[in-house]
Amino acid sequence: MKKRILTGDRPTGPLHLGHYVGSLANRVKLQDEYECFFIIADYQVLTDHLRETAQIEKNIKEIVLDYLSVGIDPKKSTIFIQSKIPAIAELTMYFSMMVSLAEVERNPTVKTEIKTAREEGKISEISYGFVGYPISQAADILFLRAHLVPVGKDQLPHIELTREIARKFNKLFGKVFPIPKALVGEIPSLPGLDGRKMSKSLGNAIYLSDPSQEVKKKVMKAITDPARIHPTDKGHPEICNVFQYHKAFNKKEVKEIEKKCKKGQIGCVACKERLIKILNEFLEPIREKRSFYEKKENFIKEILSEGNQKARKEGEETIRLVRKAMHLNY
Repeated sequence: MKKRILTGDRPTGPLHLGHYVGSLANRVKLQDEYECFFIIADYQVLTDHLRETAQIEKNIKEIVLDYLSVGIDPKKSTIFIQSKIPAIAELTMYFSMMVSLAEVERNPTVKTEIKTAREEGKISEISYGFVGYPISQAADILFLRAHLVPVGKDQLPHIELTREIARKFNKLFGKVFPIPKALVGEIPSLPGLDGRKMSKSLGNAIYLSDPSQEVKKKVMKAITDPARIHPTDKGHPEICNVFQYHKAFNKKEVKEIEKKCKKGQIGCVACKERLIKILNEFLEPIREKRSFYEKKENFIKEILSEGNQKARKEGEETIRLVRKAMHLNY
């Protein structure tokens, strides 16, 4: 029997190259080895996009299109929407009674995300929902009784909280939940074109759906080695954003480009032009698949309907076990 995996995305907009390098490429591989559930976390997006709810439905469709375009197969994996699963909200309420305020407040990832959200102007006041979203995230994982959760090191505090909740519940009420494990890898981080974290709000991302001319326009504006003035100046690829993209998408030429850059044998414009070609070659089959699926709106709806139904069924069984264990069957 395959072990079960839960991972997903918030519907804040279309996915970008950072998502592909950091998680999507790995998910395509995982679906052949594990029973994969991919959650579109629309509840969680409310924590810092409360005034943009009119965009959520469109963004959900964009994410599904991106999933299909990169190779996620709905016959192998289950794609579902968080808000369509009643069990998640119910478990969030139960789990919130089991976690102290101090536990939530000292979560280092939450602290960092609050700081980032304030800096980017996403929120001015911190809501209970923002601070407490790791509890909801624990419900996302445990309603499925998932065994593994692929995460980067920065997300480990969330998984540890989920594990602690599962342990505490099992100790108080009897064993219902497996203790999930983090599937930790050195998840690559691709910087934005300006060197900051890649983000829609910062306008520094290349999206999987970007047409070729848009990719060209964005790459040509990318920040390179600030110390280089002339093409013949010796470069420092280790501090160049464009070189990071070559490392991720141009494995065949990356060593040669690094060598030439250091010797001043390739200028920044030529380096960017080469990257534009490489990225468009990579993105073209993804664009073609996306164009194909964009015309199949009913197919997208069917994928979500079937995924929601399957996830709901799992949630109903988990809630049955939870209520029985907690003596809440009245």
